[in-house]
Amino acid sequence: MAGAAPAHQQDHEQEVSAAAGERPHLSAAALAKIERNRQRALALRQARLAARPYPAAGGGARARALPKVVDTGGGFFLEEEESEQKEERGAGENIVHPPAPVLEFDYLICGDCGKEFMDSYLMQHFDWATCDNCRDVEDKHKLITRTEAKEEYLLKDCDLDKREPVLRFIVKKNPHNSRWGEMKLYLKVQVIKRSLEVWGSEEALQEAKELRRDSREKMKQKKFDKKVKELRRAVRSSLWKKEASIHEHEYGPEENIVEDTYKKTCTVCGHELTYEKM
Repeated sequence: MAGAAPAHQQDHEQEVSAAAGERPHLSAAALAKIERNRQRALALRQARLAARPYPAAGGGARARALPKVVDTGGGFFLEEEESEQKEERGAGENIVHPPAPVLEFDYLICGDCGKEFMDSYLMQHFDWATCDNCRDVEDKHKLITRTEAKEEYLLKDCDLDKREPVLRFIVKKNPHNSRWGEMKLYLKVQVIKRSLEVWGSEEALQEAKELRRDSREKMKQKKFDKKVKELRRAVRSSLWKKEASIHEHEYGPEENIVEDTYKKTCTVCGHELTYEKM
């Protein structure tokens, strides 16, 4: 009975078979792993074909041919296009892209502090070159309503909407009642600038304000006097009563005018009664 070959003899046989081009014998675990990879590759290929089906018949030049699948023998498949691209990338030279040009940003100059800035709230909404650090929300850069701009600075609708450049504004809901119409808020410093353009100078604006104030006071006084007059008339009409009784004359002594002609005079109303005696 022949015994098992020694270990060095088995190694020598494997080296001879490898030199002859034969595949070495794999274990059951390795074969199972290869089979699992193969099944996984088949499932991926079927999913790819389902997502990208074959082109319809008669597609002509527009129909795209599916890539050829190559079995690598390692438990997965590889498309021929991908393999060719990998070979070309490996064999080709490295592509060097030129560096992108450096773009210089046009910085804005703040009109208050003179520093450069990129963007701000006033620049974005009102096109007013002032940085956020110099923004004065209490006075200079305060937002005022359209009604206040017209009443306080004597501006008309055409001055706000048609005179170039048209003043920019933001729209917000009325804080007193959400059901009321939306408010248009303007930048105070821009409204002041527009009023000076309309009236020419601050002195002319103040004179126009005084004239308007005086005319309003006169109108108020005129309305007040009219109401007082109507009230007095109503009071007098309620106190005056028309007398319904008939006046009876009370004549004094008679006087002889000529011969048989006499007269009497009423002592109350002064009526004269002339008569003759036969």
